[in-house]
Amino acid sequence: MDAVTQAAQDAVTHAAQDIGTFIRSQRVAAQVSLRQLAERAGVSNPYLSQIERGLRKPSADVLAQIAKGLRLSAEVLYVRAGILEERPASPVRDALIADDAISERQKQMLLEIYESFRKENAETAQAEFASHEAEPDPRGRDNT
Repeated sequence: MDAVTQAAQDAVTHAAQDIGTFIRSQRVAAQVSLRQLAERAGVSNPYLSQIERGLRKPSADVLAQIAKGLRLSAEVLYVRAGILEERPASPVRDALIADDAISERQKQMLLEIYESFRKENAETAQAEFASHEAEPDPRGRDNT
């Protein structure tokens, strides 16, 4: 096995251990047994144990089920597992994620809409700034 392959394999193993350790710490903090979480998440007890010990790397679907069982946002587990990049902090996003009155699917839809509005507003602001820079100053002065 060459060094690049070994490094990639080590990175996957490290990520699996990190997500497993995080899941275990969240489960313990929530005072949920391994068996209870396995049942809530719809996975077998041995499989969940292997995930927590870093022996197995769960799929995005399994992470979503575990997140639901722990009453966490799936996004939190996706970031920890390296599936998603961490986003800058946002009080609106944090409030949506913490809201237990809406489902994970509804949270995801609201977050997508919110992000699309933010992106649209940023693009509009950038276009307005660029057009202002390109306009000649009516007083004959340079805008730059």
